[in-house]
Amino acid sequence: MGIHIITDTSCDLALDYAKANTSKLTVLGMPIELDGVGYIDDLGETFTHDFFYKQMREGTFPSTSQINPMTYEEAYTKAINKGDDIICIGLSSGLSNTINSAILAMHNIKEQYPDAKIKVVDTLAGSIGLGMLVYLTIEKINEGIEYDILAQWIEDSKLKINHWFAIDDLDHLKKGGRIPPAMAIIGTALKVKPILTVRHNGKLEAYTKIRGRNKSINFLVSKLEQHIGQAVPKVVMIGHADCIEDAEKLARAILGKYKPQEIIITKLSQTIATHVGVGMLAVSFLGEHVREDIV
Repeated sequence: MGIHIITDTSCDLALDYAKANTSKLTVLGMPIELDGVGYIDDLGETFTHDFFYKQMREGTFPSTSQINPMTYEEAYTKAINKGDDIICIGLSSGLSNTINSAILAMHNIKEQYPDAKIKVVDTLAGSIGLGMLVYLTIEKINEGIEYDILAQWIEDSKLKINHWFAIDDLDHLKKGGRIPPAMAIIGTALKVKPILTVRHNGKLEAYTKIRGRNKSINFLVSKLEQHIGQAVPKVVMIGHADCIEDAEKLARAILGKYKPQEIIITKLSQTIATHVGVGMLAVSFLGEHVREDIV
């Protein structure tokens, strides 16, 4: 008997990582529609990043829909039949209704398996913020942590996960209704781009505006200094929407000030890139305290 983590592709973890941890991790694919064709995000295994980002750069605006309860029920049942206890670490309820599918599925499965241990966590996080929480949870499992202690650690830690996003393509934010059309036009003309974060209510909001990519990178680095201070971060995760050069530049800037045990660079999943567009650059890490909220 072990602990099995279930999440979805909005976690933006790499396919290789997901495959290496299949004994304790299931990543469910988010449905995506692209040019009228339906796909399932599978972290690039068959629905490839190259194909997806090429379509995005050519002007296609994809859309996502939530994972249905049946998909969660199948994942829960498979883990239960292995004898595992389950923690579902879900995308923020402020960003998607998918978490409701996970909860409904949990109640349905508990009718069939009343003794099954299933906990669904609304992480109030997304993208590499969600991915960071999943990654650290897997590390805890590898250390041999008990189920109840782990479940409490996740609840205690989820608001300490910092995730900051530097946006480059304002059109997708405009189309998704996150910024007004006038702001997108002016921002593009002046090369002023928003920095986004996820509030304590789980919603993605603009935190500030930065002019120029280099200043955006410096801002992302500054957030480590603000929320980690002089501590050595165990792991820092960098996500990018098909802009690997900027991701590597951000990694070098972080290494210039800190010596994290690990820096993970991952390409954003189709699920997240659908809503933020090409060129987004993000950083995530576990802060010492609950992350700041927007007031």
